[in-house]
Amino acid sequence: MSEQNTGQMIQVPNTLRLKVGGGRLGALDPAAIAKAEAALKSLSGNFAQWLNDEINKLDTARELVRANGMTDETMENLYLRSHDLKGLGTTYGFPLITRIGASLCRLIDDKEKRPDAPMHLIDAHIQAIKAAVRDDIKDENHPVGRALIHELEARVSEVTTDAG
Repeated sequence: MSEQNTGQMIQVPNTLRLKVGGGRLGALDPAAIAKAEAALKSLSGNFAQWLNDEINKLDTARELVRANGMTDETMENLYLRSHDLKGLGTTYGFPLITRIGASLCRLIDDKEKRPDAPMHLIDAHIQAIKAAVRDDIKDENHPVGRALIHELEARVSEVTTDAG
């Protein structure tokens, strides 16, 4: 006697399309977008204070490096503060700060090479962020913003290219 295995094919419905746009791939709910934009706009009055808080955290991290040296802990803290500004600059209306933060992150990204990062270049990034806020230089369309970011990125490129 031979027993034959019979299987059953179950077709699972593709619900992903419904979840991302009601059957139209890539479609977004305009009401949800409008609601999110309104919420962001209602918070925008706090952006200046929040940005200053983040810059103070970066400054404090730099002071800890100055006080305690380039330890794993102090440099990681400095990296995390610069990474936060990289992520938040554009949200707070300063895409230039996002770019400066990204440049600083690139300079100190590699944990093994952080002790070799020139402190004067780290300080230049922090001063550039402060200057951008102080002088309301939001992006690289401003001539000073363009000069700042190009110079910082060029110096970081030299250091990171020479180092490895």
